[in-house]
Order: sequence, then structure tokens, then C-alpha cells
Amino acid sequence: MRPLFAQLQIELILTLRRAESLLITVVVPIVLLVFFGAVAANPPDFLVPGLLALAVMSTSMVSLGIATAYERYYGALKRLLGSPLPRSSLVAAKTLAVLLIEIVQVLVLVLIARLMFGWAPSGSYVEAGVALILGSAAFAGLGLLMAGTLRAEATLAIANGLYLVFLLLGGFILPLDRLPGPIGAAAHALPAAALTDATRGALDSVSAQTELGPLALLAAWAVVALGAAAVTFRAE
Repeated sequence: MRPLFAQLQIELILTLRRAESLLITVVVPIVLLVFFGAVAANPPDFLVPGLLALAVMSTSMVSLGIATAYERYYGALKRLLGSPLPRSSLVAAKTLAVLLIEIVQVLVLVLIARLMFGWAPSGSYVEAGVALILGSAAFAGLGLLMAGTLRAEATLAIANGLYLVFLLLGGFILPLDRLPGPIGAAAHALPAAALTDATRGALDSVSAQTELGPLALLAAWAVVALGAAAVTFRAE
């Protein structure tokens, strides 16, 4: 266990040193919550679950994917995998680091939403946690898939590009039914929309029965993305 915790500490320190990554993963969701929460007529019930999902997506896909891609580019990943540190401990340390950051993000967003806008969800935090964990797995799979197969520069560009696409088509801030028909239908098949729908369904007791479909889709994305990443990942 000692190698695992030592590597986890290193992963957290490296994460704190990446200012641009922290800007996307931590600051952006908070700014969006404060801004749109102040101007929207009924902000909390729709907005907060979407921004919880956005925080998970940015940390799991963008931050993890780009960081791992540059570790691979500079040869750090190859040296780590060639060290006494077991591969399972390296993977577990990266996973735990992502989950710890996401827990902090979720707690901060929930606290701000409650204090500033009086948000009090009527659904289940446990079910929402399941949705967010599945979303974390799906987007981590996408991030590692890019990091393990593409050049670091390509991973940087594509990860940020996907972040913007998912931000627009994921239903984080605007309902998907406002999109044109074909675009809206395609958006519902993406993991971003599945994550937001599942999170909103879990936190809203009225729409909780509609949560199973998005959860199943999210689980499918997680299996496919993680499986593809495991098969194609290269350390150099």
C-alpha cells in the first residue's frame, strides 16, 4: 500500500502544479454556476446537476487525458512502468487522484448552490453519486484512449475540442430540446448528455424513473471507452 499512497501524493502534487488544468476543472464550473445562477429565472434544479456533471467530465477527460499524454511524451510513464511500482498501483493512484479532486469539486459546487441559491434536491445523493462515478469512468476512458494512442499535442487539441463540443451538446447549461431535431437526437447519444440526464434524474424525485436509460448508456460508454483504452494504450 505504501507505493500506492506515495504515487497518489505525487499525482495530487502534480495536479496542483498544473494551473491551466485547475482553471478548467475547478474554476470554470464555479464561475458558470455563479453567473448563470444569478441570471436564470429558476437556476438550481436544472443548472446545478449539469455543472456537477461538467466538473466530472473536465477532470476525468481533459485533465487526466492531457496530463497522461505529456507523461507519455516525456518518457515519465515508461520509467514509471519500468520501476518497482506495480502497474495496478499506478492506475489506482491516477484513479484515486481524479476521484478526490472530483469529490472536492462536487462538495464546493453543492455548498455554493445551497448557500447562494437555496438549492435543496429532492432526489437521492447516492444515485447521483453512482451516475457521477459512471461518468467519471466513461470520460476517463476517453481521456486515456487519446493519451495512449495520440501525440501529446493532438491529445491537448482534441481533448479541449471535445470539451467544447460536449459543453454545447451535453445539456449542461441549456436544455437539449432547444437544439435542432437531428442535432438534439445525436446529442442524446453522447456520454455528456447521458451523464447530465442521469445526474438530474437522480437529484429530482419527479424524474427519477427516467434515469435508467441514461445510466445504461453511460455504463455502455464506460465499458467501451475503458476497454478501448486498455487495448490500445502505449507507454511510448
